[in-house]
Amino acid sequence: MADITVTAASVVAASSASRTNETAGGTITAGQAVFKNSSNVWLAAQADSADTAGTAGKIGIALNGAAINQPVSVVTAGALTAGATLVVGETYVLSAAAAGGIAPVGDLETGDYVTVLGVATSTSVLAVAPQATATAHA
Repeated sequence: MADITVTAASVVAASSASRTNETAGGTITAGQAVFKNSSNVWLAAQADSADTAGTAGKIGIALNGAAINQPVSVVTAGALTAGATLVVGETYVLSAAAAGGIAPVGDLETGDYVTVLGVATSTSVLAVAPQATATAHA
């Protein structure tokens, strides 16, 4: 499988979803997986980046596009209409293919850091529950 293809305009959080309003540290597109770095700005996350590993509690999915130093809203937990076609019951993780990408867990390769983003509860909704393990896939 490949990264999910997200239609940015279709990314919508449920009213009950937890979100935070922060500052972008680079260019971000709605629907990208993001992490908060040590400078307290949000950047596109990637499974093969040591910068992303160990960021438990600082992972989410961007709700809007933003350029560096602009505000970005991030879903950190709860239901998210992902703007993509998902497989019900599939676990989705940070992708190593592209910064901000979201991929099925089976796409992880040796050495990729395992960072769970959530599980698909329907073909369009992801139950966001990030878990950054700081563990490399074997």
